[in-house]
Amino acid sequence: MANETAIEFVEVFKSFEAQPVLKGLDLWVPQSEITTILGPSGCGKSVTLKHVIGIERADMGKVVVAGYDMERIRHSELIALRKRIGVLFQSSALFDSMTVKENVAFGLRMHTRMTEEEIAERVHVCLDAVRLAGTEARMPVELSGGMRKRAALARAIAMEPDFILYDEPTTGLDPNTSSVVGDYILKLQSELNVTSVVVTHDMPLARRVSDRVALLYEGKAVVQGAMEDVEASGNEIFELFVQGRLG
Repeated sequence: MANETAIEFVEVFKSFEAQPVLKGLDLWVPQSEITTILGPSGCGKSVTLKHVIGIERADMGKVVVAGYDMERIRHSELIALRKRIGVLFQSSALFDSMTVKENVAFGLRMHTRMTEEEIAERVHVCLDAVRLAGTEARMPVELSGGMRKRAALARAIAMEPDFILYDEPTTGLDPNTSSVVGDYILKLQSELNVTSVVVTHDMPLARRVSDRVALLYEGKAVVQGAMEDVEASGNEIFELFVQGRLG
């Protein structure tokens, strides 16, 4: 039985300063699966994520997240929905002036009534999940690029989200570290049973972690489905993307 739809874009259009970015995007993200959004730079991948979080609103069309119409969602509902979404930003976006513990605890202190003892335990659990236990007192500058990604991932799961959004999670990492990031995407998916959306141009990562993929090009999803089906489809644009020839 197919999983229910967790996120859906229906004929979504979005322009910035009269420059069209999304041009009738249709996208389906099943619940409790990993959907990877592929595409060249500037095709609208990160803009799509911003619609899921509610940072951007569609000019036309419909975006539905966890049953909420993002055009009609109330402010209080949007705040509650955002608490259910963990985000791993492309730059990791750790606060440089905070320790690892303070970074992971940030959302817990902002949005929960947990005691400091409960927060410390939750931080330990999250850091242990990404094999960073013992780094609580370190500063982000003391961590390698891969460790910063993992610390950011610990922060993303601290609120026990229903959704995790990964924005270019392997950008700037060497192949071995990128492979480790892939390990943790799969590990957390297995352990947390979340709905994950991975935005990337990293084909080895996409092949490894994806239940479904969607290729964005010129503001639309030109092909989407299970990775094996998409690779077997013979879609010309997908083949050009895989070959690195899609500008």
